[in-house]
Amino acid sequence: MLTSWFAVMALQSTDEFKSRAADWRNGAIVYQVFVDRFAPSKSLDSKRRFYAAPRSLKNWDETPVPGHPIESLGLWSHELEFWGGDLESLSGKLDYVQSVGADVLYLTPIAQAFTNHKYDTQDYTKISPELGTRSDVVALAHDVHARKMKLMLDGVFNHMGRTSALFQEALKNPKSLHRDWFSFGSKYPNGYLGWAGVSNMPRLRLETPTLREYLWGGSNSVVKQYLHDGIDGWRLDVAFEIGPTFLNELTKSAHLSKPGSAVVGEISGYPSNWFPAVDGVFNFFLLDVIERSLNGEISGGRVGRIFQHSVEDAGIEHLLKSWLLADNHDTARLASVVPDLAKRKMVLGLQFTLPGSPVIYYGTELGMQGAGDPQNRAPMRWDLVRSSNPVLSWTKKLIQIRKKFPALKYGNFTALDTETLIAFARTTSRLQDSVIVVANPTDGVVHEVLPTRIGRLLSWGELKDAITGMRVRSVTGNLSIELKPFQTVILTPVIGPPYERVP
Repeated sequence: MLTSWFAVMALQSTDEFKSRAADWRNGAIVYQVFVDRFAPSKSLDSKRRFYAAPRSLKNWDETPVPGHPIESLGLWSHELEFWGGDLESLSGKLDYVQSVGADVLYLTPIAQAFTNHKYDTQDYTKISPELGTRSDVVALAHDVHARKMKLMLDGVFNHMGRTSALFQEALKNPKSLHRDWFSFGSKYPNGYLGWAGVSNMPRLRLETPTLREYLWGGSNSVVKQYLHDGIDGWRLDVAFEIGPTFLNELTKSAHLSKPGSAVVGEISGYPSNWFPAVDGVFNFFLLDVIERSLNGEISGGRVGRIFQHSVEDAGIEHLLKSWLLADNHDTARLASVVPDLAKRKMVLGLQFTLPGSPVIYYGTELGMQGAGDPQNRAPMRWDLVRSSNPVLSWTKKLIQIRKKFPALKYGNFTALDTETLIAFARTTSRLQDSVIVVANPTDGVVHEVLPTRIGRLLSWGELKDAITGMRVRSVTGNLSIELKPFQTVILTPVIGPPYERVP
């Protein structure tokens, strides 16, 4: 009976990890692109009409700077500055995106809009003409899939643009069929409710059934149209404001339209209690904890406990599908927040080994800086793409390691007991997949003894650092290790005799 019981348990465990491995959403490496700023267009002269005043077209080597308010438009002048990138030029750089190691290409909004950032949608069914067409989206999806990658778009379904024909018609006609898609009244500035008080972005009344049918519920809804075009999922802007009920509707609709598609919500707080309304959330939480440990606000031991609690609270299955972010288009770039390269390498080392889908904001892998909007949306620095770039080399190294060891992509998480160091194990049903990650968030050399918490790792079992090749031994279940300031090690078992009978 004991043999049978162990066999059944092993089979269940193996099947669980096989299921995780088969789901592309688990632990995928995401590469985020702001299309206007990613690659110079080859067709710029034929597009110049799209950048007529009040818009303006900048040279690729110019850096964005904060502009001035344009009261009549409810905008800042830098929101109307363009650099000319488009879907065609992006397609020409897929070799690079693939070479970095991305599994998913995610684009910030590309639907027709007035501004460069496109969060003020004019027409959800059209692509902004300076970026391309729906046919270009279909072609891009085809090219991405040919490289065994996935394509995700940004869904802006919490608000619309003031220049949208739908909004203007509703604004001017009290009897409009779209009037109840928005909130009008004298109690609001400008006579309508704007998202976050921004007049250029009227907030949508998602309580209106016809609006939800248009956006995601109907057979020809916006969400379903693009899934039919070939995209593989949606990142939802300000998803926390949409709320769990409507998010659940949207996610179910997307899954019915395209089974296995991904819906990730911009929900940047503590990563729990939003499932299954979305497949994943924005997990800024874990990287913020790491940065606080570098600043001395949180000890390494507490970091591990915080990590463990977040996994327990959210559930590993959901965290694996959540996006691990160090920066993006709404934050200062990582190189500006953590300018010290040794510290930044530690942050990246943990980003690519913690549970979830690490997101690379274009140029972060090159060390691009940007203290805030709009500097954090500067054009891609292609001159920094060279083998001598230490950040690019480090990022590629981490991704190679991540792809080599399945536990880093979809394994379980176990925090290890430490005082100063940050340490955790990632495991599957196979010992050879196991990984122990240890990092030193201090500016001094630290020596600690910590338990491995991997029972099948035999006494005096040897482990090898996937980064440096350094070898250490686990003695009676404990690991004695010394790390330099801000050093990260990724330890994996050296499999050989006497492990022949240990799965």
